[in-house]
Amino acid sequence: MPQLDSTPPRRILVTGASGLLGANLALEAAGQQHSVIGTFNEHPLRISSSGEVASHGLPAFQAVQVDLLAPGALERLLDETQPDWVIHCAALANLDACETQPELAHLINAELPGRLAALLAGSERRLLHVSTDSVFDGTQGGYAEVDLPNPLGVYSRTKLQGEQAVLQANPQAIVARVNLFGWSLTQKRSLGEFFVYNLQAGKTVMGFTDVFFCPLLANDLAQLFLEMLQRGLHGLYHTVAAESLSKYDFGVRLAERFGLDAGLIQPTSVHHSGLKAARAPNLRLNTDKLAAALGHPLPKLTPAIERFYALYQSGYPQALQNLVARPGG
Repeated sequence: MPQLDSTPPRRILVTGASGLLGANLALEAAGQQHSVIGTFNEHPLRISSSGEVASHGLPAFQAVQVDLLAPGALERLLDETQPDWVIHCAALANLDACETQPELAHLINAELPGRLAALLAGSERRLLHVSTDSVFDGTQGGYAEVDLPNPLGVYSRTKLQGEQAVLQANPQAIVARVNLFGWSLTQKRSLGEFFVYNLQAGKTVMGFTDVFFCPLLANDLAQLFLEMLQRGLHGLYHTVAAESLSKYDFGVRLAERFGLDAGLIQPTSVHHSGLKAARAPNLRLNTDKLAAALGHPLPKLTPAIERFYALYQSGYPQALQNLVARPGG
């Protein structure tokens, strides 16, 4: 994927920097010599006396612990960090937790992004807000940005409300609908990790044959975000892989690349999965709008899986785990 080598260093605030996307984004941006400040709350990062989060072989970035819902927290955070760009990854993303705590989901996923967008509106500071492909019900697939969403559950509904609040308060903001996989600080935040670690342990897992999606590697998604901000885009974009596949086929492709037993993946219909929250079956998204704006196609899955494997071989997952604050340490 093309990188903008001439991009001047920016001060970038990344919310949710202990999450799957936020952590990889902070590291990718820091690796491009941007000055990165990441926020975290319930999942602490290990911060040095200089305020940096660092692990062997990884770029370092600044981090602060903050409850973004606390009164005045957003205002203080922006005043203290003075970012050029804000990339808002923080969310309540656990589908079942959203179903059981709808009020909290609304506060975090809908109200908070709107407040952040309003604080940045009319300034030179740019906002990229992260949304989800699951704002659609998945009955048809091939969704473009102009298609009418129909969220199935609390998570999807509150994320759609967050999109609307952001663009209403700040039309110059970017809203990116995503689906992603990658290595996380906890080893259990992405479907890619789920397949790799369970298959390595010899465990049988389900692979949905009737759920289709377009997952991007978190690291590639981070690079796209930086490019979107540098190019001055605004509005709504589908920011997913340029190809789709079933979750079963995704697992099989990972198993093959990692040399694992794909026979441990049981082809299963999502209707027989026992999952509580509803899942949209066909989340194939059209990426033509973003490809045209950037002047190049979005990444495909084969190189993404290759990079996912290369990161594993290089010890990247272990280095990520070293970013986590340990009790008493």
